[in-house]
Amino acid sequence: MAAIAIAVSFFIIIVAVAVSAGFRNVIREGVAAMAGDVRIQPYVSAAGEDPVSMPLHLPSQDKLLALPGVAGIEPVAVRAGIVKNGDIIHGVVVKGIPDQVGNDGRQGPVMAGPDRPSLAVSIPHRLSEITGLGVGDEMVTYFVGEKVRVRKFHIAAVHRDLVEVDDNLLVYANLSDIQRLNGWGADEVSSLDVTLEERASQKEVAEAVGHILASSGDEAEQRLYVTSSRDSYPQIFDWLTLLDFNVLVILILMTVVAGFNMVSGLLIMLLRNIPTIGTLKTMGMSDGAIGRLFVRIGARAVLRGMAVGNVLALAFCLVQGTTHLIPLDPANYFVPWVPVHIDVLWVLAADAAAFLGILALEWFPSRVVASIDPARTVKAD
Repeated sequence: MAAIAIAVSFFIIIVAVAVSAGFRNVIREGVAAMAGDVRIQPYVSAAGEDPVSMPLHLPSQDKLLALPGVAGIEPVAVRAGIVKNGDIIHGVVVKGIPDQVGNDGRQGPVMAGPDRPSLAVSIPHRLSEITGLGVGDEMVTYFVGEKVRVRKFHIAAVHRDLVEVDDNLLVYANLSDIQRLNGWGADEVSSLDVTLEERASQKEVAEAVGHILASSGDEAEQRLYVTSSRDSYPQIFDWLTLLDFNVLVILILMTVVAGFNMVSGLLIMLLRNIPTIGTLKTMGMSDGAIGRLFVRIGARAVLRGMAVGNVLALAFCLVQGTTHLIPLDPANYFVPWVPVHIDVLWVLAADAAAFLGILALEWFPSRVVASIDPARTVKAD
């Protein structure tokens, strides 16, 4: 029974760690799609009525790409607009990225090459619900500036953004289309989005990028400023921090539950073997040696339970990751299903922490050995 309880505890621990890592990866990728992990832009907002451009290639760009944790730099052009479909009018921000409008708004070109319709876009699911527009429809959009510009976009895809509130609907378009809309050349963009490697720190990279730009001798670079996606969407990252705290609580609770089950199992084992313990003491075996013997027996039971729990948890994560069996409400959890990601280092760390915690709890029943009188137990036997 103790081994079964340990297996269940490790199953819950690994699933909790995998779900936490899954949320972290999916949300970080989603936020990076909207605002970049780190963004370099002019001080004047490029989403206003009069868009402001910056150079596509910075003098310090090679230094930025050489920073630890930087995976790449993507040019972006944005423009605020108003979508009209019949009597329905709604504001959007159109984000131009380098010919990468995909089913999720980011990955893979949609109808790329000569067969791609002019002004192809991917619209958020929420905008599709509000306006009634879908794939294949034309989306008439007005852009207000010194003069009103009208564009008829072709909807190539509908995607889900992490933040689809009505005042923050992001439409993905091709970079060249938005550059022409803004009256810019091919070497002008609204911002540069810096994408980071998985384990890179946004704060550290943002500070390093800011330092390089500030210390640059180029006047244009010194007029730029740097923000991270954590700065742009603090509520999402605060929610992730709360989720990680919940996982820590689960880890502690499951370790305590498994530990106490193992303690009870060891106590039963000790009580059943009191005559044997008395005999070992009369033969000269010390209390410490006998206690360590029973701890080793308990450790083997813990390892068996841990192995079973890990295998079951990995099987569950494989099924959930491929079938999305357990759904979620994206309005509350940002994603439509429970995301899972097996981070080997986190799994090993959770296993090691729980295993050591259970072994520490096993020390208490091993002290029972010291209270057993060999003369009385052997005589009784």
